[in-house]
Amino acid sequence: MIGRLNHVAIAVPDLDAAAALYRDALGAEVGAPQDEPDHGVTVVFINLPNTKIELLHPLGADSPIAGFLEKNPSGGIHHVCYEVEDIIAARDNLARSGARVLGSGEPKIGAHGKPVLFLHPKDFNGTLVELEQV
Repeated sequence: MIGRLNHVAIAVPDLDAAAALYRDALGAEVGAPQDEPDHGVTVVFINLPNTKIELLHPLGADSPIAGFLEKNPSGGIHHVCYEVEDIIAARDNLARSGARVLGSGEPKIGAHGKPVLFLHPKDFNGTLVELEQV
C-alpha cells in the first residue's frame, strides 16, 4: 500500500529565512511560496534528487501551524508524506486496522493538486502522517 516518501514537512517561523537557508547554504532548488487556504498554510517546496522538503508557515491565526509554532517557536518537523496509489482504498484499509484519519475522513486537495489525508500521530509513533494519491 505505502509508496515512496513524497516529502518531509518542516514548520518554520520565518518562511523567507528558511527558504534562503536551503537555497544559499545548501544550494537547493527552492520553489516559490504558495498559499494553501484550505490547509491554513503557505508552503515552499525544496526539490531534492530523491524527495522534497516542504516548508510550512501559518496562513492566518487559525492555522494549525500557528499552534505548532507556539509549542515549538524555532520550528521543527511537522509531518511526513507517503505516496499511495488509491487514497480511498488506503483510508479504508487503515480504518480496518484501527488507524484514525483526521478530519472528516474525506480527502482534500493538497499543495500538489492531488488528494491527501492525514493520520493521527498517536497511531504512528508520535508522527503525523500525510498520504498523497499519486
